[in-house]
This record gives sequence, C-alpha cells and structure tokens, in this order.
Amino acid sequence: MAIFTSETDADGVATIAWDLPGKSMNVLTEAGIAELDAAVDAALADAAVKAIVITSAKADFAGGMDLGVIARMKEAAGADPARGVFDGVMALHALLRKIERAGMDPRTLKGGKPVAWACPGLSAGIGTEIGLACHRRFVADGPRTKVGLPEILVGIFPGAGGTTRYSRMVGVMAAAPVLLEGKMLAAKAAKAAGLVDEVVAPEDLLGAAKAWALSARPEDLVKPWDAKGFRMPGGAPYSTQGFMTFVGASAMVLGKTQGVYPAARAMLSAIYEGALVGFDAALRIEARWFTSVLLNPSSGAMIRSLFLNKQALEKGASRPDVPDAKVSKLGVIGAGMMGAGIAYVAAEAGIEVVLIDRDQEAADRGRGTVEGLLADAIKRKRRSEAQAAETIARVAATPDFAALAGCDLVVEAVFEDPAIKAETTKRAEAALGPEAIFATNTSTLPISELAKASRDPARFIGIHFFSPVHRMNLVEIIRGRETGDAAVAKALDFVRQIKKTPIVVNDARFFYANRCIIPYINEGVRLVAEGVEPALIENAAKQLGMPLGPLQLVDETSIDLGVKIAKATRAAMGDAYPDGAADEVLFALADEGRLGRKSKAGFYAYDDKGRRQGLWEGLRDRWPPREDQPGLTEVQHRLAMVQTLEAVRALEEGVLLDIREGDVGAILGWGFMPWSGGPFGWLDILGAARAVEICDDLAARHGARFAAPALLRDMASRGASFYGGAAAAAA
Repeated sequence: MAIFTSETDADGVATIAWDLPGKSMNVLTEAGIAELDAAVDAALADAAVKAIVITSAKADFAGGMDLGVIARMKEAAGADPARGVFDGVMALHALLRKIERAGMDPRTLKGGKPVAWACPGLSAGIGTEIGLACHRRFVADGPRTKVGLPEILVGIFPGAGGTTRYSRMVGVMAAAPVLLEGKMLAAKAAKAAGLVDEVVAPEDLLGAAKAWALSARPEDLVKPWDAKGFRMPGGAPYSTQGFMTFVGASAMVLGKTQGVYPAARAMLSAIYEGALVGFDAALRIEARWFTSVLLNPSSGAMIRSLFLNKQALEKGASRPDVPDAKVSKLGVIGAGMMGAGIAYVAAEAGIEVVLIDRDQEAADRGRGTVEGLLADAIKRKRRSEAQAAETIARVAATPDFAALAGCDLVVEAVFEDPAIKAETTKRAEAALGPEAIFATNTSTLPISELAKASRDPARFIGIHFFSPVHRMNLVEIIRGRETGDAAVAKALDFVRQIKKTPIVVNDARFFYANRCIIPYINEGVRLVAEGVEPALIENAAKQLGMPLGPLQLVDETSIDLGVKIAKATRAAMGDAYPDGAADEVLFALADEGRLGRKSKAGFYAYDDKGRRQGLWEGLRDRWPPREDQPGLTEVQHRLAMVQTLEAVRALEEGVLLDIREGDVGAILGWGFMPWSGGPFGWLDILGAARAVEICDDLAARHGARFAAPALLRDMASRGASFYGGAAAAAA
C-alpha cells in the first residue's frame, strides 16, 4: 500500500496525502521519503498541475521521523557512519529544498508552483519541517492541533532544515521556545510564533489551502532567505545587534543545559555559523552539526531511553500475556492530594471514579481538588468548560465503601501506616467482586506484608504514583511475592489508560526509585556534615544535569519526612545502617523547626511567600566549610555514583527486571542525568572498566557504599556493556 498518494482535481490542484499503512500516526520512513520525493517530482512535471497541497489522510499530520532510519543510515555506511548520516540528511535537505523552490528558475525565482501545507492535527519534528518548506502553512483549529519541533527533548535537534529555516524566519531569540525548549504549540499559539500562517476551521482546511494555492502570486513563493537583501531577524552575528543576540542566546543555552546537553550547543552553533553564509551553505552546516550530535553517545543514549525504551514500556513490553484488562470503574480510597490526583488523571482518561474518604466533607474536599485542577486547565486553555464538566461528572465523592461495588480496580492512598492500610483493605474488599484488583499506593511499605491483609494476595499489587500525580509521568508498579499476572496486567493497562509510563519491579525496601534517590539525598547531606561548601554540592549536581541539587530536593520533599525515613530504616537495618553522618544534619535541622519549603526554612532560606532565596547562611556557621575543599569532579562522582550503584544492585538482586525500566524510571522518576540515558546508559558511556576504577577510588576514600557490585566488576573484566546484552543475561 502507498504511503503518499496524489490526486489532482479539476482546478489543477494536486493533493499529496500522507497515510502510513497500519499506523495510527504518520512517521517518516525510508519508503516514505522515496514516495514523497516521487510524488513531488510528478506534480512538478505535470503541466496540468497548477498548485500542490501536502496534507495527511489521518487525524494528525505526523509524529516525526522513524528514528530507525538514522540507525540504518549508520549501518549502511559501514566503517564511515558519519558519512552515511550526513549523506542521508543532505538527501532530506534536497527533498525539502525541492518543495521550497517548487520548480522555479534559481536565477529569476519565477516559474514555481505554489505549495501549501494543510495540517489537520498534531505535527512534530520532520512533519513540521515539511511544513516550513512549503509556501503557506494552514492548520485546523481543533484540540488535537499541536505544532512544534520537539527533537531537543530526545537529545537531537531539528536537522532537516527546521533549525535553519525557523531561526531565519523569526530570529534566534524568538525561536528559542520552539527550538531550545521543544514546546509544542496549539494552533493560535503556533501562528503567533510564526510556525504557521493560517488557522482555519477543520472542515475548511483543504478548501482554504487550495484557494490560496490557486491565487498565489509568484512573489508569494519566494522565501525571505532566497530574496535579495535578506537580513537575519535580530541581526547577523557580526552586527552590533546580532552580536548581543547571540551572546544572550549562548548564555541562555548554558544556563538551561549546564553544558551537559550536546544537542543544544550544536544547534546554536549551526544557527550562528549558518547565519554567516547563504542558505544552501547553512543547510550543509546544519547537517554537519546534526551528524555530530547523532554520533555523540549522549544523544544515542537519550534517543534510546526517552524515545525507543519509553515507547516500548508504554506499549506493554513488561505486560504478562493475559487478556485485555482495561479499567472501567476505579475506586480511590483517600481523597488527599495524592488520591485526588489519581482520581483526576483517571477521570480525564474517561474512567468512572468513586472517591472515598472518612466522611463526606473530606471526600468533597478531594473532589474540590479535582475541580481546582480542571479550573487551572481551563485557565491555561488546555480544556474547555464542556470537557471539564464531563470529567468532573465522572467523579463521585462519598464516605460509603459500599459505593465500590462494581469497581474492577481500587487504589488505596491513605496514610503510610500498615494498620490503617490493613483496615482499609478489608473494608474495601468486602464491597468488591472476586475479580477486582486491589492496589496500594505506597512509597516505602513492603507490598508483600501489606498483602497479608488481603483476601487474595494474588490480586494485591503496589502502584506507586509520584507527586504531583497530574504532572509526573512515571508510575512504579510493585509485584509482591504472591502477586499474580492478572494484577500486573490490570495495573499496566490502567497506567496506559491514564497515559503515563509504567515500570514493573519486585518488592523490596524502597522499591526502585526511592532506593536510588535516598542515597543521592543522603550523600549531599553527608557532604555538608564533612564541611563541603553547600553551593559546591548543589552546583555540582546541577552541572551533572540533575534538575535539583540534593539539598534543594530534601527541602522540597520535607526534612521531617527524611527524618522519619531515616529512623525507620535505622530500626530495620540495625548496625548495617549506613547514613548516620547524614542523620546528624537532618535531625539537627528538624529539631530547629527547619523542615524545608513547607516551613519556609530548611537548607535554603525562603521569603514570606515560600519563595527560595538562596542557601541558608546558617549552614556554614553550623557546619563550617573545611579549608581543603574537594574538586568538582570528585563531588560529582560521589553524587552520581551513589545512586547509579543502587540501580545496579537492584538489577543484581532481581528487584529491577529490565535495564530499560531502570533507565526510563530514573529519568522520569527523579530526573537522573537525562543526557546520559539513565544509570545503565551512563555506565555504558563511561565503560565498565572506568566505572569500576572510579568506584574503587571512592570506596577507598569514602566507604563501602561505593564498592563496585560483582555484576559491574565482572562486566569490566569481560569488556561487556549493559546494552550489549551480556550484563542483562548475567543478571
């Protein structure tokens, strides 16, 4: 079946429609590139064709490029992958340049055929780059419409001309939100940003595009950069205005990326260098920088984790082979912020929700939280009044457990107290049918122990949401010792329904995410106790690419929660407890009432409105900085390795079942160095031998918590890597 079809109407407009067979979303493949090229050639060569419209036969235009194309370019080039990628990218440039010039004489810029872009819904990446090459861009004014160039979010940048075209259209500073932040814009916002020209009613989309194409004048087809006298918006780099623009852009990129994301720097270099030359030379410069990024291990790791692995997990890579288990009616017990957040995302996904709390007033407060989230969505124009009304109508708030009758999944989100959770389990199961699945939302309590309160531990599972639920994309599913496949499938199907990313782990203390993030926090606090400058600790973490330094993170989660976890862990581990040095600092701050952001006092100082004002000056008085401060690299190795080694131990012990889940979970769950592709991706970039060398040095100077696990040491001896497969097999 054809991917691109072309049909010419009585007025002489050739409509080229994209419809990738067997897929709900168009992505550009090698075959698609060839078919689009042939369709454009045919339309330009046909004297009966007066104009061209490029559109989609699907509800959306495109989700982007099939990233497997890039991998196959490398493979086909054999010993010279850079040449393979560069040549492939230049072939794409030639196709889009052909659309842009549309048969016009390169000297007179006359004789071309108008090409309009008609986008019915979402367009990302290469889809938008195709649009930018057209002479006029039309999008449908509907809730599905989102237009953007989000490549930066998976470690690359728009490399099929999108970087060069868009920066020349609006200037580097105006282009920053789209190019450097990867923002996807709704129809009217896309027009305001200059990504599109016209926003029309969905039913008028093709008609409007055809009408413009038939009435277009020759000068309407000439792109600004092809016309004489073109000047870069914001000024060329060698002009006074342009110099300041690029200085500001460089500072902005460094501030946002901390220098650890190669794609952002490469993209700015492509824009800067391209602005010094003509358009076709600029495209070659863009292709060279794009090739450089694609051959960088960081970009490969980001693509693997944030695109390929994430997509595989969302499609059910870890799902047991059992029949469909979608949720039709959900019970949520506990209407606090967590429970209300779960109710909100479920209702938004079209699921009927029963929200239960101890009395009607508490249950109504939870429903009010859902209403507040919907009101915010309306304010931000993400939902209409009618859509919000439909969503809230799905949420029934009550203190009556009998209302759970008919629920096929219940998520309990009450206090982290085993006795309260056990009582809640028994009360809920008394109202549920025998096929219902019961899930507990807990971040620390062992699932296998909580399951003892259940009438059927095989249908009892942990579903750990991260706060705030409506913003955090990761959901950790915890299989207890007796949890059956039906419960795992139900949990995975539910997470898929609410459009979040699941990872499945086996039951163990702190599961996976908290098992890794707690050592990171404690290492940062331990460094304070050792007399390391707090600013060095925080900046070292941020320059690793962590979204928050460990001290800010503990302030956000609350210091008293850290104290509570520390006491419980010490009681469970006894003499093996490793974090006494960190406790000294945490307990002292808690005793002084410095509990973090919620008390407007913690490692940081806050104003009356709770806004962070900088590190608390009293820290340096209480724990004076030593004279011999460690180097930046040593602090970074401690902060990065202490959490990475926990991920390896989790794999080694069978808590983590799949390195893909380990990497995706780390990035989405606590923001582990996204540029690295996750802890296992980072170890592969380092190489196992270098990682063991770092561990041995840290262990000798700072203790056994840095000892290299046997799995990692064995990999080093064999020259193996995680994504090479050897380590996964050994585990």
